[in-house]
Amino acid sequence: MKRDYPNLCKPLKVGNLTFRNRMVSAPMGATDITAEGTPGLRTQGFYEARAKGGAAAVTVSELVVHPETDGSQMLHLSLATPGQLGAFAYVADAIKRHGAIASIELSHSGQYAGTYMVDKKKKADLCQWGPSDGVRPDGLPVRALSVEQIEDIAAAYANAAVLARRAGFQMCMVHAGHGWLINQFLSPYFNRRTDEYGGSFENRMRFPLRLVKAVREAVGDNMAIDFRISQNEYVEGGTTLEDVITFLKAAQEYIDDANLSGGWIFDPVYVKYMMPGYPQELCLNIPRTAIVREQLDIPVTCVGNIPDVKTAEHILAEGKADIVAFARNILADMDLVNKAYRGEEDTIRPCLRCIECASRPAVGGGVRCSVNPQLGRELYYREVPEARVKKKVVVIGGGPAGMMAAQTAVKRGHDVVLFERDKELGGRLKEASVLFCKEPYHKRYLAWDRRETLGCGADIRLGVEATPDLVMAENPDEVIVAIGGEHICPPIPGANGDNVITVTEADLGLAPIGKRVVIVGGGFSALECGIQLAYEGHAVTAIDVQPEDKLWREVMNELRSGLIELRDRYGVQLVDEAMVKEIREGSVVYTRGGEDFEIPADTVVMACGLRPNKELVGQFVEMMPQVTVVGDARQTGNIFSANMSAFDAAVEL
Repeated sequence: MKRDYPNLCKPLKVGNLTFRNRMVSAPMGATDITAEGTPGLRTQGFYEARAKGGAAAVTVSELVVHPETDGSQMLHLSLATPGQLGAFAYVADAIKRHGAIASIELSHSGQYAGTYMVDKKKKADLCQWGPSDGVRPDGLPVRALSVEQIEDIAAAYANAAVLARRAGFQMCMVHAGHGWLINQFLSPYFNRRTDEYGGSFENRMRFPLRLVKAVREAVGDNMAIDFRISQNEYVEGGTTLEDVITFLKAAQEYIDDANLSGGWIFDPVYVKYMMPGYPQELCLNIPRTAIVREQLDIPVTCVGNIPDVKTAEHILAEGKADIVAFARNILADMDLVNKAYRGEEDTIRPCLRCIECASRPAVGGGVRCSVNPQLGRELYYREVPEARVKKKVVVIGGGPAGMMAAQTAVKRGHDVVLFERDKELGGRLKEASVLFCKEPYHKRYLAWDRRETLGCGADIRLGVEATPDLVMAENPDEVIVAIGGEHICPPIPGANGDNVITVTEADLGLAPIGKRVVIVGGGFSALECGIQLAYEGHAVTAIDVQPEDKLWREVMNELRSGLIELRDRYGVQLVDEAMVKEIREGSVVYTRGGEDFEIPADTVVMACGLRPNKELVGQFVEMMPQVTVVGDARQTGNIFSANMSAFDAAVEL
């Protein structure tokens, strides 16, 4: 059968296993873990959905192999914990029954134990073990592992693989990347030992080689071994590409696949290379991965900011890798692989690279997604259930929340009418999609969201502003209000001047913008707007009352560090701890440290946030009891809160 993506859909032999295609689900954490490290039912449902969606292999993560020296709050597997082996067996079974290979990631955090730990005091009390004595950048002391401990950890990896195989897993991923323990031994940045495990690269790779040899001897040919490594640490003094190739050549007699990632997970700067957000370059690991592949006799898996299946197909067609690992793409659309098989790329829900999926586990929440509100809730919403009673539903607003509400309500079987005052759907997604650093992702998502909404079966009325009378004329059973928020404009003298525009007007190019721009506000939307205007050639200064280290805290390090890099590259100036006092024709006056300053400004952009339009929302709420307010109309948030609140409202109608 002819397929649109023949290379992605081609089977592949990996060790003694046969992958049904070349698309695998990369490890992305668990949604519920007990205090003992046992996976719960939501984790089982989470991974089963990836397998049911067509992935060739699904890797469960992360399993701590040696709790005595790694106190991380992740998965554990021990016969001493009642029911734990059985819980892992249920997860493996859930993956395999849909034809996917069940894989599990074996990990040791080394001197960064507790990275995911929510209890920061408990994290600070952990003993940090690494290759060498030292002090971490955050002040925590690191103790060097003894030779006896090193040998014990290697044996622990082998024992964990045996137990995982006993639970039904067919492959294990030995995690040697992202700054974890094995990476620490390989890298001269961390490893300053003077014994047989340090110094020369031959010595530094001794522990990792003994480890994978021990795992292979323990599982024999009954389990495939996937080896994940950072092909680039992106730090001076780290491992080189030549080091990575040398090690993998030596290790390939024990492993079945080389899985090439990059960066560090624990560092606020280098983590953006491990989980690149939308500011980072596309396919950033592929050039080096292609070089490594030329040197090895085993399959090579690539990962890292691969935006879509079309790009993935080209990577394989050009011989740069053998397998493509999707992480966030498959979180955004659990049926990505099946849709690629059927040639339905236009129906694949795109990932925004917003890092929402990683931000919630970092603060104790489950895995969530800005564009897929079913993620992490597959036990309840793997499919949208059909309503027992069909209703007439009116949705007011055609932004992301309104579109999600309409799509979901139609899937429930309801009769839906959507009013949107503009002549096209999109709301604030329209401005996000024109920013150069977001365009590859947000523009695709906006196009997808519009297609899905226009084609879902709802009655979409564009260019029609809803009023209470117009809504009530539809005789609705339920109303969902998704009208978005309104811009906050502080009472600054001159704020109503002709040279003052909103951040939306700036982003969408709805007003002329002079050479010198001052942005009032330094938050997330101001930062992105400033980067875009500077990219276009404007001289930009942002002014905010907060100190810089308090700004942009609502986003993960992966995203924040990438945006700051762009800000500095394009020369956006920030004046923090300052208050705008007056806006004049041609200048802005602000106060900082008790002193007034005046800077030239041809255009002033107001970026002080949004708030619900309570007066307008109130008019609709008063119509009838069955009115639900969602998105920014209810509480100012982001696209995650917009989509989630809209889905939750519609799925329960």
